[in-house]
Formats: sequence, structure tokens, C-alpha cells
Amino acid sequence: MSDVIFMRQALSQAHNAWALGEVPVGALVVKNGEVIATGFNQPIGSQDPTAHAEIMALRAAATILGNYRLPGCELYVTLEPCAMCVGAILHARIARVIYGAADPKTGACGSVVNLFDEARLNHHADVTGGVLAEECGKLLRDFFAERRGVPSTADIIVKELE
Repeated sequence: MSDVIFMRQALSQAHNAWALGEVPVGALVVKNGEVIATGFNQPIGSQDPTAHAEIMALRAAATILGNYRLPGCELYVTLEPCAMCVGAILHARIARVIYGAADPKTGACGSVVNLFDEARLNHHADVTGGVLAEECGKLLRDFFAERRGVPSTADIIVKELE
């Protein structure tokens, strides 16, 4: 149940990204049931290819906790992390990763590769995927449909009701 609550908060962060014209991905770091830090995608506005939601949340958590290692922390993210983000997650020693929608193009938690299962790496995190997957995926689909000028599901429903 708490996974759903925290994923809803990550979705809220994803909306912040959308409001700035960024791909709507949100993340948060939780320790002992408390949100420590949040983040959302900002690579376009910051002109920083590493400014993914996960990285932003990890940076904020490390600053708040005063340590680049984040043992005992969980990372909630609306989209399956990419290889860059998984690398940062591993280096931060995150205990658990919970994501919403799978990413069949760059997902590094099992969709394309599974870096968390790589036995040669010295840290591993538990991974739970698919939490609020439909909501997380719909947000991304609607964002890209809007960018392409295709009506969103909400637009279609409103037109049908008129």
C-alpha cells in the first residue's frame, strides 16, 4: 500500500516536469517511510543530459543526508530507470527501487537489460516494477501525443461528452 502512496507522489513530481516541457518522469527517495528528497526530469531546461528524475532525487537526498551513500533508502520513479540512472543508484547503495511503467527502449531493470541482476557488480538493489504502471504509462503517452499534436484520451472523452 505504501508503494502506491509514494508512487502517487512521484507522479506529482512527473507533472512538474511536464509543466516545464520536460518528459514527465518523477522520482523520490524514501528512508524509514519518510520522503527525504524529490526530483523530476530537467535535462532540457538545465542543458544537462544527466538531469534525469532519479539523478535529481539522489543528488538532493545525498545533500540532505550529508552522504553520497544512501543505504536503507528506497527510490520511487515513474519510469523504469535507464543504465545511467541504475549506475548512480548502485553507487548510492539504494536498497530498493520501485518503478511504475516499463521502458522497452532504455529500461535497465529488465526491459532491455537488467543491471541489478549483474552478478559481477558489487551492489544490488531489490526491484519492484509495475506500481501504478498504467497511470505512469498514460502520463507519458499523453505527453508525447500532445507533442505530436494528437488528441489525448482526456480530449477525446470531452469531445464525446459535448
